[in-house]
Amino acid sequence: MDLLLLSNGKIAGNDKVMEFALPAITELFTRKQVKNVVVIPYAVIRSSHDDRTAMVADTLSHLDVNVTGLHRAEDPVKAIREADAIVCSGGNTWVLNKTLHDLGLIGPIQHAIANRGVPYVGWSAGAVISAPTIRTTNDMCIVSAAITPSLNLVPFQINAHYIDATIEGHNGETRDERIEEYLIVNPHQSVIGIPEGSWLAVSGKTMTYEAANGKPLHWFKLNQERRMIEAGSDVSELLGLDG
Repeated sequence: MDLLLLSNGKIAGNDKVMEFALPAITELFTRKQVKNVVVIPYAVIRSSHDDRTAMVADTLSHLDVNVTGLHRAEDPVKAIREADAIVCSGGNTWVLNKTLHDLGLIGPIQHAIANRGVPYVGWSAGAVISAPTIRTTNDMCIVSAAITPSLNLVPFQINAHYIDATIEGHNGETRDERIEEYLIVNPHQSVIGIPEGSWLAVSGKTMTYEAANGKPLHWFKLNQERRMIEAGSDVSELLGLDG
């Protein structure tokens, strides 16, 4: 299994989506001899699916790959089955996850990644859905009949765009308090906060944490002090495969 789970699409100084992680994406797609990239743009709300697919194609223009949007496929399941790589855009996690369930795509995506070795790159909402559920997303639930189980590619919950700052004049819960609430209700689970400009790279049973700006990863477990892990660290233990 090969995953690149990015906190966000862009950081300051980057004009293209995923540009801050482009060396890692290039290495992965070259190593896996990727030719056919399928973009999942369903999370996009405030712009078009075509525009988001074009943005990904622009980022990958230095590679000899064909980039298509899954929304354009006559048979989305067949498109996933024929993909050499899957790129999942950020946007609204609830809309993304519900659409994947509605179209019967959860199983085919899981099979492609786990059984065919298809690399998966997701940012923001596209990273959050790699967790067992999307219950630690930051997004508003803007759809009815919300569905929380997701791809379950990694055993921990993900909080993308993680920030531990407090805002002057804001009296609502902080991000840390929201995560603490989640863990109180779900005491046997853990939450990984990945800040802007960072990503988790999974290759087989190995996972590393990388950040273009040096920001640390934040690992939350109930009744334990938050653990901060520096960029460049091996975090395979978070996969639960070290014992």
